[in-house]
Amino acid sequence: MYLPPQFRGDDRQAAALMQSHPFASLISTDDAGLPFVTHLPLHLQQPHQAGEGAPFALLGHVARPNPHWRYLQARPRAVVTFIVHCTVETRLIEHFDDKDHLLKHLIADHDPAYADQWRGLGEDYQHKMMNGIVAFELKVLELQCKVKLNQHRPEAHAAMRALYAQGGENEQGLARWMDQLGIGQGTETGKEA
Repeated sequence: MYLPPQFRGDDRQAAALMQSHPFASLISTDDAGLPFVTHLPLHLQQPHQAGEGAPFALLGHVARPNPHWRYLQARPRAVVTFIVHCTVETRLIEHFDDKDHLLKHLIADHDPAYADQWRGLGEDYQHKMMNGIVAFELKVLELQCKVKLNQHRPEAHAAMRALYAQGGENEQGLARWMDQLGIGQGTETGKEA
């Protein structure tokens, strides 16, 4: 992605964006060398969850009939895009307990009402369901976060923030991001960026 320095977000901002917008596009190459895309929800593991000094990781799964897992197995490096772009290295997850752990994260993130039902399913049925998916961990090798909120035009910040703060949910979200980045508040971030 084209990423001018004044719009480069940090890891904290990238993590916040990935958690608040967890629906991603997983992009790799098929056997003909063409891009293959699967749209899916992912769970972000922060470095402290993955172990000391470990990078971010993303957890997800695809249906076994989806050929994407075979492409990832053959060519583990891929790209994941949210609002953030990540270059990742894939590790397929085979063991039942590891898949169960992964699914519990995804259920908690995206469908918490289903958690009790999942726990109530019989073990045989859970195994059958697990056999129908291929789970994976995507280790983040490189992360690019572009936060473009007119940081380079401080003359318009106060008016923009006021307008966004009075708008709908999306506009108010932009106002919160401007506050987090210190845009238009006379902070060093607002001045430099």
